[in-house]
Amino acid sequence: MRSRVGGASWGLRISAWGVVAFLHVPLALIILYAFSAEDKSYVFPPPALTTLWFGVAWDRPDVWAAIKLSLQVAACSTAIAVVLGTLAAAALARTKFFGRDAVTLLLILPIALPGIITGISLRSAFSLAQIPFSFWTIVIGHATFCIVVVYNNVLARFRRSSPALIEASMDLGANGFQTFRYVVLPNIATALLAGGMLAFALSFDEVIVTTFTAGQQTTLPIWMLSELVRPRQRPVTNVVAVFVIAVTFIPILLAFFLTRDTHEVAGSGK
Repeated sequence: MRSRVGGASWGLRISAWGVVAFLHVPLALIILYAFSAEDKSYVFPPPALTTLWFGVAWDRPDVWAAIKLSLQVAACSTAIAVVLGTLAAAALARTKFFGRDAVTLLLILPIALPGIITGISLRSAFSLAQIPFSFWTIVIGHATFCIVVVYNNVLARFRRSSPALIEASMDLGANGFQTFRYVVLPNIATALLAGGMLAFALSFDEVIVTTFTAGQQTTLPIWMLSELVRPRQRPVTNVVAVFVIAVTFIPILLAFFLTRDTHEVAGSGK
């Protein structure tokens, strides 16, 4: 019996590490080739290592323009998502009405559908409304799925919070704003922050929806796609990819630690 359990345990460990390797070895290769001295093709192992491409990327104005645009789009999309996602979660967490499940489905649909469907739908809507493609069309496109991330985080926190806290605050004479400021907001603050950081990370590296809504604008992921087809200076693209990994990994990691208590409570069944 022990040998069977031990064999199963080793099998699970090997499978788990195999999945981890499958997910993260490509990321490690991107970091490795950012230091490669070869500028035309991917040769393993790299013939030599150099930091030359970091300086080349630093001096490229098109890289900085793309980074600036992506940061601006992500910031605006996240701000819209935090406001609208929180309002939607507050409306659906405490009230019951006919069609609530349908509203919930409609809210999560943009992130459940393939990105190409969302992109085509938005492009068609903008064209029918004769809205020129610009910075704000990208922001609207990104906000459609960023709202879902914030909504899910805040809704989960609302469901864990006791409605008696709000009732007690109102009974003690607090008005609606004071109740929100001193009772509701502190309870959902970490969920808001985690949802906002996840939304920022998703927006920053989004490609498909951006392709359909950007027009002549070039965000960082679009810039990277256009650079990959060029035969020279491919390590520059890898250097920028390392930057993207850092920008997206940090908020996701922080969001994990901020919502870890939620995961632990859910896992314990409390």
